[in-house]
Amino acid sequence: MKKTWLVVIGAVLILGVVGLVGCSGGVNGTLELKGNLNSQQEGIWVNGEGKVTAVPDVAILSLGIESQEATVAEAQDKANVAMDSVMKALKAEGVNDKDIQTQYFNIQKVTRWDNEKQLEIAIGYRVSNMVTAKIRDVANAGTVIGAVTAAGGDLTRINSIGFTIDDPKPYQEQARAIAVADAAAKAKKLADNAGVKLGNPTYISESSYIPGPIYRAEMAAAPAPSPVETPVSPGEMEITTNVQIAYNIAD
Repeated sequence: MKKTWLVVIGAVLILGVVGLVGCSGGVNGTLELKGNLNSQQEGIWVNGEGKVTAVPDVAILSLGIESQEATVAEAQDKANVAMDSVMKALKAEGVNDKDIQTQYFNIQKVTRWDNEKQLEIAIGYRVSNMVTAKIRDVANAGTVIGAVTAAGGDLTRINSIGFTIDDPKPYQEQARAIAVADAAAKAKKLADNAGVKLGNPTYISESSYIPGPIYRAEMAAAPAPSPVETPVSPGEMEITTNVQIAYNIAD
């Protein structure tokens, strides 16, 4: 009988030790077992955000020519002549060759459905030639639109106009400085509230958002030439930088 009780007591003691080792802390905080924690999991972690507003300094105009005739040759000839006039108009308004890029060229058969014959019949061919032009003088964008519209006539197509910043780095640096200052201020407040001394940063990560071209309008075809200049408003863009910083707690 004594031997049996000794076995039971031994088993209970073993289970008690295992239970204590498996706990990271008691309910009353009397037991705490510390492992090898990564240093990035310690200290004060904060996020900071910086925003800078900038006026776009570049306009991106998507435009081109669309011609439809009975034959491919006729449609392409008319499209080529009109496109040549549009290109000359762009260059006359100060748009450089390097800032003009072909985006889309297509020759498509145009058909209609014949109810009597129950089949599609070719009625012509459509030639589309679209380019993007980077206008570095935003104030001149309305004048450029009027010039290409007059040059291409009824074959002109203005798809859209967008605005962007040619070199966003200076604005990005400003946003970064604001974000770091924002994070530091938050960390200082947390340290003061907790009654500890803020140490040096041990970890920093950054992410930035620079919006792409903001398109203001889209038109399937250009309006008839008018002596009144097309109004263009670039608006503003917001560049955002976010940082995450970990500070240690000084002794």
